[in-house]
Amino acid sequence: MARLITRRRFQASFRPRYAHSSRLNLPSLPSSALNAQYPIFHRKLSSGIPRRNTGPGPERSPSAASPAYPRHPFTFHIATSWAGKPSLGDEHETNSVPFTSTSPIGRWREEMLDRSIGPKKKRRGKDWPLDAGEDFFFVQEMRNGSVEGVSFGVADGVGGWVESGINPALFSQSLMYHAGRYSRNAWAGEPEIDPTLDYEEREQVEGWELTPYHCLDLAHGGVLRERYVQAGSSTACLLTLNSSSGLLRSANLGDSGYSIIRSSNVIYKEKVQTHFFNCPKQLTKLPANPGKKFSRACIDSPEEANTHAMKLRDGDIVIAYTDGFSDNVFPSEMLAICSLAGRSDATDDEQLQTMADNMVLYARQCMMDRRRVSPFEREAAREGMFFRGGKIDDVTVVVALVRETS
Repeated sequence: MARLITRRRFQASFRPRYAHSSRLNLPSLPSSALNAQYPIFHRKLSSGIPRRNTGPGPERSPSAASPAYPRHPFTFHIATSWAGKPSLGDEHETNSVPFTSTSPIGRWREEMLDRSIGPKKKRRGKDWPLDAGEDFFFVQEMRNGSVEGVSFGVADGVGGWVESGINPALFSQSLMYHAGRYSRNAWAGEPEIDPTLDYEEREQVEGWELTPYHCLDLAHGGVLRERYVQAGSSTACLLTLNSSSGLLRSANLGDSGYSIIRSSNVIYKEKVQTHFFNCPKQLTKLPANPGKKFSRACIDSPEEANTHAMKLRDGDIVIAYTDGFSDNVFPSEMLAICSLAGRSDATDDEQLQTMADNMVLYARQCMMDRRRVSPFEREAAREGMFFRGGKIDDVTVVVALVRETS
């Protein structure tokens, strides 16, 4: 029977399948705390994009970079956090085999998951997920770690494919893998080449400029060629941050997205793209022999992605997220979480990781609360549908802090 590939029905007839509720005990903040016109962060850091040391060797110092690379006025700190959805006991079996830990995508997947040190400390309960579910993400320093910029993004595999025996996680993981692969050797902006350098030195810095839109197009092509991904679809939100100009550029397709916080205010929030309620725009790969049951699957193109560019400032916070976060947490609550983390005496990196972890923890607790009105419940009501409480889903966030070094 022909059908559209939409978000999986998380609760039958939009009725919750859980009986308990829990809330994150965040200290209450006066409204003035959210409206105060001051940056959440105050410390200045040295140049270079801080990197998590996941190997046995010493962490690479930014000063060890080739002298061919000029000093950049902007640096970016990155934190990631994620959690697969709680089990509802009605999961479908899939015919897809996960990427093995020895495959290129499998090894890369484990490296990405290991960069989040915060969630490991908080996984005290046996019910805390060990992976990102059908979500995934990437963080990649551009130009082989030359501190020229950073590229990152999130993807949310569309759960409707599970009913056809397809694992949606393979598509989102593959999409983020190829996005990181293409970003690795590219520039976030126009290549910077010093005309006084000799030929061998120029070879080190020559390359190409890669926008998030073109990265999304290339990554989608990589998924279409990936033989281990039989079929599937995913939303995607990709961003680049340029350390020379402080320019943010983005490409977003579907209902993942990002927000920018400046001086305790949300100054930008990416709009979602949907065909209709709970059916996001999505990049798709159909089976080799799709048959009639996939004849009405949503097939969208990277060309349909929303693109945006804006100049960032010192102290700006960029938060990319899948809809498991935005469907359960209101922007004002996101601001409160950032404000609370920014008030501690911890380092910038520690504060940023605390932000990311608390966003995921709070989203998970909100999705289990039947009594609390959620953003998803409000959106369902606008469409004339009944839904109560939070929406159970995977949650992934990538948080970036901007620093000006000069």
